[in-house]
Amino acid sequence: MSFASAAAAPDTPGYPSLDPPGDDLAALIRATAHGDRAAFRRIYDSRARRLYAVALRITRQSALAADAVQDAFLQLWRNAGQFDAARGHAEAWLLSLVRYRALDLIRRHGRETLGATVPEIEDEAPDPLAVLLTSSDGKALRRCLETLEEDRRRLILRAFVDGLSHQDLAAATKQPLGTIKSWIRRALHALKKCLDP
Repeated sequence: MSFASAAAAPDTPGYPSLDPPGDDLAALIRATAHGDRAAFRRIYDSRARRLYAVALRITRQSALAADAVQDAFLQLWRNAGQFDAARGHAEAWLLSLVRYRALDLIRRHGRETLGATVPEIEDEAPDPLAVLLTSSDGKALRRCLETLEEDRRRLILRAFVDGLSHQDLAAATKQPLGTIKSWIRRALHALKKCLDP
């Protein structure tokens, strides 16, 4: 089954929601780092569909989204030992692998080659940001995001959740590129200060 068909069929066996009960992603990543293929398979089975949806939202092209997910899982298998639970939430780390791969594919292929806007996929799995924000780390992040001005908060979310580049944000908001970079830099500094006073 392709990523696209799996993403469009939320009840497909083998593709449970993002956080299956009792599924400790950090422990599965640690096991994967020691070559545990069963742990790697559990991560794939429980996350592939949702990660494809995230990649598709960024790339807007099913083939590129599938490539991004495949590359991210290959990177997970090779570099699982680089995950450090003390530095961040396991879900956020896994999402970042897919996000960076999707953005890299866009840069390599060029936005002009991307297909028309794809329809929204029906997906009963929770939004990755919602998952993060309900974790203990995420609750602190939510509190800190709420301290930002609304336009700055929107920029941060569009950059780090939707995968928009600084250039995309400048075009969307009709603001100079330097202004966007400055706003994002100051917002990130404010978040860091809030999270690590």
